[in-house]
Amino acid sequence: MEVQVQSGRAAGMRFRNAIEARLRFALRRLSWLVPHATVRLSDLERDAGSPDKRCEVRLKVVGTQDVVVSAIARDWLQSIDEALKSAARRLERQYRRTYAA
Repeated sequence: MEVQVQSGRAAGMRFRNAIEARLRFALRRLSWLVPHATVRLSDLERDAGSPDKRCEVRLKVVGTQDVVVSAIARDWLQSIDEALKSAARRLERQYRRTYAA
């Protein structure tokens, strides 16, 4: 699986290795369905103290539509973890509907 990490800030790019490792772990059972994954990190301009770290995960899935999810949290790792969990759950459901039916 090819993993691409995009971020407009250097702060987000320092998590590149962690993102790749967590993505591969989250998708370990169904990674053969995902030849390409893109993770975008962005900072939302919000009030102080409100969640403003956004992580969007786009999985290119073989034989069916892409999986796209996002999560917003107070820090980068939390938003990354939430988005990856959500992407793994959605991929699992999509797999069951498409291939296991």
